[in-house]
Amino acid sequence: MSTTKAIQTKQARKRKIKNALSAYAFLSPWIIGFLLFSAYPIVYVFTMSFTNATMMNSGEFVQFDNYIKMFNDSGFWKSLWVTLVFSIFSVIITIIWAFCLAMLLNAQKRFNGFFQFVYFLPAVVPSVALAFSFQMIFAKDTGIFNYMIGSVTGSNFSPNWLYDETLVYPTVFFIMLFTYSTGQMMLIFRSGLKEVPRELYEAASLDGASAFQKFRNVTFPSISPILLFNTVMASIGALNGAFAILFPLTEGGPNGATNVLSLSLYREVFLNNRIGYGCCLAVILFLLAVVFASVQFAMSKKWVYYEN
Repeated sequence: MSTTKAIQTKQARKRKIKNALSAYAFLSPWIIGFLLFSAYPIVYVFTMSFTNATMMNSGEFVQFDNYIKMFNDSGFWKSLWVTLVFSIFSVIITIIWAFCLAMLLNAQKRFNGFFQFVYFLPAVVPSVALAFSFQMIFAKDTGIFNYMIGSVTGSNFSPNWLYDETLVYPTVFFIMLFTYSTGQMMLIFRSGLKEVPRELYEAASLDGASAFQKFRNVTFPSISPILLFNTVMASIGALNGAFAILFPLTEGGPNGATNVLSLSLYREVFLNNRIGYGCCLAVILFLLAVVFASVQFAMSKKWVYYEN
């Protein structure tokens, strides 16, 4: 009897190992891709940040000299502040806009499919092409936006939207509403709203709940995991995708008002030929993304509801 049990245990162990190996075999393409295209570049950038490498040579190991120079550079701190401000406000504005559009689409009005297509169409345009298009629209003397406002008001209305420190941020945040990230979040929000059980709204109506109470007690808890996902992805996208929008629009101006870390990184590596120092900026950008995601996941324990 004990021999039979031992054989069964051995066979069960073999099946378990076989299943595990099969699972890893199916996962191997992703694992190999992650190691080659994510893990290795991250480790390489961290390593290069401790060298004085340039485009012409791999440089020498200089310990923490690059980091000391970076932390003593007032331009770095200003760029870091601009990055934080741009990322936080960009996430808030795009999340609210995408959610409001998803709510409108979920209202089951006529022509929703056409509206969704019209809005999402600019989102599939490459970010650089989108930025150049808006640069032409908001140009001071030749832009169609100033022309339209001047035609309506009958005045010579020609503010410099992209090169005025007080106007550049409202203009950039308006342009961010038409990026791929915002359109993608709108579709994800809409999919989540469709999955909210109708009977919950009916029960809330029977209890005399107002529209706001339905949103707070039914809609928000049901889509809170999706909201967390979109917020994390929007934060990472704002940090990594800022370059594609801001470089064609403002090149970091005016007076460094939109000079985010990714723009500083580009200048250091490709203009100043300081790869080692540029890798330091890349490390800070990577750590910012980690901090943003970690804080959001930590705070999510208080407001994200997972149905058991």
